[in-house]
Amino acid sequence: PVEKQGKHSKLFYQLQVEDDDKIGLYSYKVQSTITSRLANTMIQAKMVNNAKRPQHIVFDVQVPKGAFIDNFTMDVNGITFTSSIREKSEARRMYSQAKAKGKAAGIVRSNALDMENFKTEVNVPPGTRIQFELHYQEMIRRKLSSYEHVISLKPGRLAKHMEVDVRIIEPQGIRYVHVPNSLGDHFNGITTISKGEKKAHISFKPTMAQQRKCPTCSSTAVDGNFVVQYDVNRESTGGELEIFNGYFIHFFAPENLDPLPKNILFVIDVSGSMWGLKMKQTIEAMKAILSELRAADQFSLIDFNHNVRCWRDNLVSATPAQVEDAKKYIQTIHPNGGTNINEALLRATFILNEAQNLGMLDPNSVSMIVLVSDGDPTVGELKLTTIQKNVKQSIKDEFSLFCLGIGFDVDYDFLQRIATDNRGMAQRIFGNQETSAQMKRFYNQVSTPLLKKIQFNYPQESVSDVTQSSFHNYFGGSEIVVAGKVDTANLQHLESVVTATAANAELVMETLRDVEELDGFMKKDKYADPEFTRKLWAYLTVNQMLAERNTAPTAALKRNITKSILQMSLDHHIVTPFTSMLIENSEKDEIMLADQPKDPRRGCCSGLTPNAPDNNKGIPPWANVTAVPVSFMPDLLLTPASFLYFSVDNDPHFIIYLPKSQRNICFNINSDPGHILNLVSDPSTGVVVNGQLIGAKKEENKKLNTYFGKFGFYFKNKGLKVEIDTETITLKDGSYSIMLSWSDTGHIIRKQLLISVKKESNVTIRVGEEMSFMVLLHRVWKNHPVNVDFLGIYIPPENQFSPEAQGLIGQFTSEPEVYIYNQRPGQTPKKPQATMEVKGNKLTVTRGLQKDYRTNRVFGTDVQCWFVHNSGKGFIDGHYKDYLVSHLYSFLKEP
Repeated sequence: PVEKQGKHSKLFYQLQVEDDDKIGLYSYKVQSTITSRLANTMIQAKMVNNAKRPQHIVFDVQVPKGAFIDNFTMDVNGITFTSSIREKSEARRMYSQAKAKGKAAGIVRSNALDMENFKTEVNVPPGTRIQFELHYQEMIRRKLSSYEHVISLKPGRLAKHMEVDVRIIEPQGIRYVHVPNSLGDHFNGITTISKGEKKAHISFKPTMAQQRKCPTCSSTAVDGNFVVQYDVNRESTGGELEIFNGYFIHFFAPENLDPLPKNILFVIDVSGSMWGLKMKQTIEAMKAILSELRAADQFSLIDFNHNVRCWRDNLVSATPAQVEDAKKYIQTIHPNGGTNINEALLRATFILNEAQNLGMLDPNSVSMIVLVSDGDPTVGELKLTTIQKNVKQSIKDEFSLFCLGIGFDVDYDFLQRIATDNRGMAQRIFGNQETSAQMKRFYNQVSTPLLKKIQFNYPQESVSDVTQSSFHNYFGGSEIVVAGKVDTANLQHLESVVTATAANAELVMETLRDVEELDGFMKKDKYADPEFTRKLWAYLTVNQMLAERNTAPTAALKRNITKSILQMSLDHHIVTPFTSMLIENSEKDEIMLADQPKDPRRGCCSGLTPNAPDNNKGIPPWANVTAVPVSFMPDLLLTPASFLYFSVDNDPHFIIYLPKSQRNICFNINSDPGHILNLVSDPSTGVVVNGQLIGAKKEENKKLNTYFGKFGFYFKNKGLKVEIDTETITLKDGSYSIMLSWSDTGHIIRKQLLISVKKESNVTIRVGEEMSFMVLLHRVWKNHPVNVDFLGIYIPPENQFSPEAQGLIGQFTSEPEVYIYNQRPGQTPKKPQATMEVKGNKLTVTRGLQKDYRTNRVFGTDVQCWFVHNSGKGFIDGHYKDYLVSHLYSFLKEP
């Protein structure tokens, strides 16, 4: 609280608020034009630093996953930075050269749930005007009988001028347009919609007064997604052909067909890590999903941990009695144990294959497996490539596999590969209050098969480079899109013939289109994208090649596909996994780099290169409009969810993540072996976390390194104590005690507290949905002359501690105001210094790197932070010796 921090802190707080208010957002504009399902979107922000001191200005937007970013520009006081797409190694080489000269910075791209973050932060002097502009393109997919265009609208502050402008041009004709109230009731009546036969215009222009959360508030209520839903007219069961500028697009979404019967096996992970809200939401969703099965469907359930159990050993008809019995079965599931994905999927494929061999499946039915899991395999076959091969061999292209990955820890990349390999799709769901709704939405997308064995045929003499011509299934409410090049020189009409298996017959659907039919309409509309067919073809082709590359059987084929993707990326100016975007000024001597982000589970939590640009060298001095040298020092913030933790690791290094300012602050504690340090002491929630230090075997450079060798957790309200050292994990409840070894993989559940042990790796403690803790084990060579085994701890800032929480970590659950300025060269070239004001103190801090060992326990992942010297003095309350306690389960004494 400000009252505790003295008059200096009050003054600093007032200055900080005043300066924040003086970062002006004078324009925030989103323009999106949808031409035949191809959306071209531009997000533009214009800002100014009206403060009397340098300020951080952040451009942080979310782009839909699957969209291709094709342009980014930045204008700072008339100095313009433009982008180009380069082959990744070439871009990194150019970036490294600029970085060596101190003339490089980075843009952070990271993954979120349905979006991808694109973020850059620039420190600018007073009076600076800056404009950011990002362009991306995406194909709007049809789901549940409508197209949905989602625009993330999170300006972060009030804008003098705010505008969202969406135009839809659909030659097929627009059936309806709907803008749900996704931003909240606050904005009722502000959106305007005008709809014609083939065009629509949506406008959202809230005034500054309408943006305010309340009439006297200075914060904005604009914080969410702006959503536009629509559908088009459909006249032909054979779909719609659109031919323009040498390309054709075939949209196929037949309606009024009877659903095919389905044979579906639900494979549900019930290992210990699913305990709590995840399992509750999964059960809730499964009960609703089972209720939607049709009488013609067949189904069964498999649940698995280290063992695999079948509700029924064979498929049964979805009669009301069987469905009700299945609901009762899943209600009795109690998660525990390890994860045997391989055996569970092989059991599911065996049941389907046996049913087919015995003639129990309707020839016109569609068979599928739906896997729900939140973790890596820990039991049975552990090698992911072997599991993928086993499942592929067992399925034999006879049915589809759909995967739902729950939580941050799931290996989503593996689930995507195994689903794509078996004619399915995967979706990541983060375990939260929306888990049940997300699961049901996913199921609804794949639960109504209308056609199977679909084949598209075009005249070979006129058509080339078709993206894909055969499809396994078509599901109701979705759409199949095929694109290709067409020779229009000697062609007046293009005909397509689609053959497919429907519920009661083999269908043949024909479509004939005049080659010049669209020319007049498209050329008259000034908003229509004249390149929409070429862009859609490129979008579909690149995505198809990426999928083919994932399942390529040989390294040679994978290399060839990679070359093709790279060439397409360069030809069509889009960022893919094999290209990077370089942003340069006109003199080409200042460079920024943006890579496509990788999945956080794979150990790359931002879109930065493996040799991630440290923030030790920012963009060097450049001249503003008055030709006065100023410096721009971009802060590369590691914001992906997997880094958002308080942590203590190694000897021991503290990393404190501050969510509001999105900074990492680090400090070391140098104390003696045997001392017990309090990390969290929260009398209100009754939670204590303490760590006991151990020493290295001998001194190095006249210093004895210390590490945490033991952690004690005390949950007073439950009467539970947990002790973790480098050999064992012990849970105590009065006289009751249970112990696990680090050589085990297992789980303990008692009084709504879950302890999950991953063999020789980590322990996770979950207390209901309120708190979680992770302890990492570091093993060293037993005969090492100096080093010893030790532990590290990671604590999410979302843990629901009370405002009274104290301790070396607990005190930061109430985030202090931190202001960092005057960045300057340090004593070491790669470690710049700065001044930090916090809690009424003015400190000299040093930019450096610490390690996060959760994704790589050997080498760790670099985390950039500002380092506070002298055991955190001035940043932590009091002196570190104030945090010494006498017992492993002691609360911190009141000062």
